[in-house]
Amino acid sequence: MDLQDKVAFITGGASGLGRATAENFIAAGAKVMVFDLNEENAEKAADELGENASYAAGDVADEDAVKSAIQKTVETFGALHININSAGIGAAARTLGKDGPMPLKTFEFVIRVNLIGTFNCLALCSEAMQNNEPVTEDGERGVIVNVASVAAYDGQIGQAAYSASKAGVAGMTLPIARDLSRIGIRIATIAPGIFETPMMKFAPPQVREPLIAMTQFPKRLGDPSEFAQTAAYIVNCGYINGEVIRLDSGIRMAPR
Repeated sequence: MDLQDKVAFITGGASGLGRATAENFIAAGAKVMVFDLNEENAEKAADELGENASYAAGDVADEDAVKSAIQKTVETFGALHININSAGIGAAARTLGKDGPMPLKTFEFVIRVNLIGTFNCLALCSEAMQNNEPVTEDGERGVIVNVASVAAYDGQIGQAAYSASKAGVAGMTLPIARDLSRIGIRIATIAPGIFETPMMKFAPPQVREPLIAMTQFPKRLGDPSEFAQTAAYIVNCGYINGEVIRLDSGIRMAPR
């Protein structure tokens, strides 16, 4: 699917990987709906992205909020072709720590945002995508790109909830590809390593350096533009479907 004149619904689009993807897509001629929990940040991002961007705010796991944002997307831009699900949270807590077991509400909250929120958005976006006329010779109507993490495969100490949520995103990729194949919608998942997001930008050397040491080549954290390029390639390459792609400089996370 060519990005020119297509419409993308990007969760977590106000910052980090989502913001970089929005910038990349708009530069390629797409229109973008920035969906973020923080309305002020979403509005600011849309203003900075220019006339081919708009915004909506809400919780990715709130069905009504996402439905409303999708409706705004279609009303503003006329369609919805692409869904990038980059919204997510991290929470560090050991299964059994000094103060007892991890509170169940902590585990549930991470699963709710990262896994249930991702599914909620992609399911509702696919409902809108099915109304599109095919845009390729193969009959493609839409593309979904989810964001997992290398923690889905080698999560560190304290990442049980986060790893479970991201493993769920990776694990549902192929079944969803099968579910949506009949209407011409592809789905793929990117599992990023450690990127130069706002959270990592201000991390002290004692946090950054061990993470960089775990990479192979290049010996650095990922640039958000590299994530955006990968997302754009997935959209453009019609033969990618049902796959999880690690984007991580060969990192294999140590226990801590």
